[in-house]
Amino acid sequence: MKGVYIHVPFCKNICNYCDFCKMYYKSDWVLKYLDVLKQEISERYKNDLITSIYIGGGTPNSLSDIELEKLMELTTVFKRKDIEFCVECNIDITSNQLVILKKYGVNRLSIGLQSVSENNLKFLGRFHTKEYVLKQMDLITKYFDNINVDLIYAIPNQSINDLICDLEFLTSLKITHISTYSLMIEPHTKLYIDGNMPIDDEKDFEMYKLINEYLVNLGFNHYEISNYCKKGYESKHNLTYWNNENYYGFGLGASGYLDNIRYDNTKSFNKYLQGKYVYESHELSKSEDLENFLILGFRKIEGISKTELLKRYGKSKIKILDELIKKGQLNENEKMIYIPYDRLYTSNNVLVQIMGEIDEV
Repeated sequence: MKGVYIHVPFCKNICNYCDFCKMYYKSDWVLKYLDVLKQEISERYKNDLITSIYIGGGTPNSLSDIELEKLMELTTVFKRKDIEFCVECNIDITSNQLVILKKYGVNRLSIGLQSVSENNLKFLGRFHTKEYVLKQMDLITKYFDNINVDLIYAIPNQSINDLICDLEFLTSLKITHISTYSLMIEPHTKLYIDGNMPIDDEKDFEMYKLINEYLVNLGFNHYEISNYCKKGYESKHNLTYWNNENYYGFGLGASGYLDNIRYDNTKSFNKYLQGKYVYESHELSKSEDLENFLILGFRKIEGISKTELLKRYGKSKIKILDELIKKGQLNENEKMIYIPYDRLYTSNNVLVQIMGEIDEV
């Protein structure tokens, strides 16, 4: 069984921080793109049972109603039963679009709010207001009760009080999940081109700790380094990634992991329209696959399963893990190996030590 990711690269507005594969919306381009996307799915989908579908972007709800319906029709080919079907959207989603999504079995939305601070939104290149968000959430919750919102923090000139205000507002909404992202100023983004610099690590850590404490105290389960949910509302699709399980990646710039091969689709719109979908692919060695299993798995607060480690790789002991456990950089119990909670913020220090140090399998 496999997950499915579908990429929709079109946006009506390009955010100042966005480093994803995207382009400005143009109807002629959308229709051509959807035709080729249908062709890619037809050629590459192997008719196996699907565990989750996630449509991301870009901004999937930048499409017109007719275009969105055409996109959703493409998903009917996938064999599925009682799966999580999530679509990313901006807060400006319309009632018609909500009806279309519901019609095709979508049962989870992921909304890119990022902040409700006027100054932060202007810096990020976003334009909604608190009042508009409240109005739209009243509409959205008439159709969906499983809703994620994204929060960006560590924004230059953002104060601790700004962050608290964002947290207070977002948690007042009828949501089940919050994904948090420390702002990364990536090359080729407007923020980078304009010469903006990230905040210092000490303040970033202070904000990270505040988010943890605030959300956990409100009953959110901190189940992955950057993700929090109400009980039973973990992102099943993202757990496919963190559990190192197989998934299809369809669309411009999408990535996939199938039958021990990791691949990245082209980000060239022209090449994609010519049917030249894959930019590069790589068959993993057993050691590389084990490394991915560990690095992705340690993003989860519960860590990795000893039983799954033995089942997949025939190993109950790995030298580098034993060394890290002895140093106190990893903990273990009867079933799991995990990063201590107070070391999560610096978990990259552990992951870097794992990379390249995996025993041969």
